[in-house]
Formats: sequence, structure tokens, C-alpha cells
Amino acid sequence: MKLELPNSAKNWFSIAGFMIAVVSFSMIVFLFVISTFFSGTHIYLGLIIYIILPMVMIAGLIMVPIGMFWARKHRQASGSELPVLDLNLRQHRNALFIFLVGTTILVFSSAVGSYEAYHYTESVSFCGQVCHQVMQPEFESYQHSSHARVACAECHIGSGADWYVKAKISGLHQVYAVLLDTFPRPIPTPITNLRPARETCEQCHWPKKFYPREERLEQYFLGDEENSQWDVMLSMKVGPVHKSSGFSEGIHWHVDPNNKVEYIYTDERRQEIPWVRYTNLKTGEVTVYSASDSLREIEPAADAANLRTMDCLDCHNRPAHDYKSPRYFINHAISEGSIPKELPGIKALAREICEEEISSSDSIYSFIKSRIDSFYNEEYPEIAEENPGLIRKATEGLYEAYRVNIFPDMKARWDAYPNNIGHLEFNGCFRCHDDGHTDSAGETISRDCNVCHLIKVQGNENAYQTASAFEGLKFVHPGDEVDEEDWQEGLCTDCHTGTDP
Repeated sequence: MKLELPNSAKNWFSIAGFMIAVVSFSMIVFLFVISTFFSGTHIYLGLIIYIILPMVMIAGLIMVPIGMFWARKHRQASGSELPVLDLNLRQHRNALFIFLVGTTILVFSSAVGSYEAYHYTESVSFCGQVCHQVMQPEFESYQHSSHARVACAECHIGSGADWYVKAKISGLHQVYAVLLDTFPRPIPTPITNLRPARETCEQCHWPKKFYPREERLEQYFLGDEENSQWDVMLSMKVGPVHKSSGFSEGIHWHVDPNNKVEYIYTDERRQEIPWVRYTNLKTGEVTVYSASDSLREIEPAADAANLRTMDCLDCHNRPAHDYKSPRYFINHAISEGSIPKELPGIKALAREICEEEISSSDSIYSFIKSRIDSFYNEEYPEIAEENPGLIRKATEGLYEAYRVNIFPDMKARWDAYPNNIGHLEFNGCFRCHDDGHTDSAGETISRDCNVCHLIKVQGNENAYQTASAFEGLKFVHPGDEVDEEDWQEGLCTDCHTGTDP
């Protein structure tokens, strides 16, 4: 049977559109098969299959009726006559047949493609690797976090179509910024339009799942020649002594469903908090704490833009993208042995290296190697000559720790992103627990260390101090050069910046 089409379809514009659609569809099918049956395909393949080629195919299909309309207008004296479908004519029957078959295939393939496109745009590879330079710091830190097996969309979007649509609309601005290279370096946080933590975090970490106290060992290495070790074991009061006590005490008291904590912040990073309001939802009792008497009577409605109800992310603000400070990752590398402790002065040297800013990620290894080689060639030539493997191990160990925490190209590093867990390098807990926020009766939000943790063991292997079962030790600051009165009167951040011992 000879296949004949209406004369209006026999124009170059419609034919070109039809060919574009057929070729695009064929490529989609071919690449879909490739991605299905072959592992290790390129990260941009999904972008091509589910987003770019479908747009090209749809554009080609639109060209077909547009060309037919223009051809009909050109052949008619008047443009008012509407198209007529006459099934007695072979051309019209063929056109209808092609339309029905094509529509069926298109609808089916669109359903499959839309489903796959949805999952692709929710995938970790789409979020972290498509915009490689921009998202490299976030993707690398995510892979080394405790949430490395949780998809990005689980936290950034959550369930439901409404937040999915909001996220993709918001993402259009990000695409525009990437294409024109106008995005900031580093990417600013916190994300202001992030979904409430109670709708995301608490899908796994719901309040009643919190556990009682837990033990935590911190190992530090001092900046002396011997890289002296100093251990601190803490009993963290994440909850009560026994889980049967519920939220009666402990750090997670802040998210007790019977408590409501609100605060006003005065800076974009939410590090300055001059006003806090606690509401006991059981009794209705309200207590306002402020950094000065003039702020205590503030009307929150007047500062609604900066008024926030406390949730998980006010403390756990770096749950999956935590750029560890040199103090942390150097200590960790020495503890696990990737940086050899037996190299004299390696802790202090590694710290100095991390203090300097490097212009490009490509030069990280050469910079570290040059500094370490130069130091040991000058200060310890016998080690450089007799044990170069030890120096090479230190170079590689520091490089591996450095490259997943400091990203020169995007200027992403620990001091660009405050971590509110703890109080050593950023004020974190001390934003409120500083003995400076008082209520109308003169009561303060306490800065007492024992509110959140107890020191059970501290010292070195030659002189450990230990506490009794339910008691804590008074903190002893390691290092002979530290004045006890100074550190007790100030905050940790007065001295600790992230590159200190």
C-alpha cells in the first residue's frame, strides 16, 4: 500500500521537524538501552536522555503542524477555511493512522521518560556531579559524611510533589547563575528556603528515637616536636541517664514536643543571637532571655523576618556537608596512622601548611609535597636521607585529608561554613549558652560545661585523670603555654580558629 500524506504535510519545514523528532526519539531509545545494560556510563548521559533530547524531539514535533499550517495558508486564497478530515481519502486515512500510532508511542514513551526524568533529577549524580565545579565541595564532603547513603533529595526536598516543584523552580535561578558564571564562591549558607527539619530529618531521626547518654573519645596531638597525644573522653548528654526518662534532660531537650524555643538572629549566618524565647507548651509559661535589658521587651512581630523557631538544623547545620577544620582532620589522620606520628614536628608543620591559601585545587599535592620535603631536608636531613618513605606517607596522608575538606577553586573550607555542633572553633552552643542572656529575674542561659557533657577521662597515657561513675572532671587545658584564667574567662573561639592544636 502506497503511503500518501496530505499535500500540506509535503513541505520542507514539516519534513525537517519530522526527521528531527524521529532521530531524537531513536537516540533516546538507543541511549536508554545503553544506560540500562551497561554500567559506568557518563554522568551527563541521563541529562541528555531525559532532558535535552526530549526537548529536541518535542521541538521537531511542533515543527510538523506549524509547517502544515503555513503550507495550507500559502495555498489558500483565504485563511478562514478550517482543515477537513475526510476518511474516504487515502491521504487523510494515512495521516490519521500516523497521528494515532505516533501519539500512542509518544504518550507511552513520555510516561516512561517522565518517570525516569523525575528519578534522574532526584539522583545524587544529578545533584552533585552535573554542575561539577560548583557542587564539587558539597559532593565530596557528602561522600565522607554520615549521610553518604541518604540521597540529596531526601533532605533538600523530602516527599511530596509540591516541594519537588518548588525545588526545581528555585533551581532555574541556579542554572542561570552557572551558565553565566555569576554564582558566589563559596556558596552562601544557610539555605533560607529549605524545608523544615521536622518534615525531613525527623522522618528518620524522630524525637522518641533519641538515645540516652553516649561516650565519645577525642584524641588530640599537640604541636610540639614529639606530637604528644592528649585524650579526652566525654559522656555526651544527648539524652537522660536512662532512656525511660524521656526529655527530662540532655541536649535534645530543645526539640521536646512540649518545648518551643524561638530566637532572633542579627546576621545572615545566624551566629549572632541576642534574643531567645522559651515557651513551655504544657503550662503555657513563657520566658524571654536577652543579651541586654533593652532587647527583652522586643516585639517579635517587628522582627518577623529574623525570628526563627529552633529545630534540628540550628545545631546540626552541617549534617552532610561538614568541612572539617585542620585541627580535626590532622588529628584524625595522625590517629589512624595515615600521617605518621613518629615524624617529629609533623603536627605543627601540617597545621602551618593548612593555614596558607592555595590558588587552585590542581596545585594542592605539589604545594604540600614541596613544603614537607623542604622542612625535613632542612630541619631533619637524616630522616630525609634514611627514611624518605615516611615523609612520602605524611605527604599523601595530608593530601588525602586536605582534598576532601578544603576546596580552593570554590573557596570552600571550614571557616567559610560555621558548624554549630559544639563550641571549639565556632560559638555554636555559646551563641545562647554564654552566661550573657538573662531573663527578667536575672537567670541566665548557663555556660556550664556539665550541662551538655561530663569529662570522664583526660590526659596522656602516662597520667590519665578519671572520674567516678556519674561525676565529671574539671577540664584541664593541655599545653604549658596556656594560661588557665584566660581560657576560663573567655570563649574557646577567642583562641581556637581551626588550625590550632
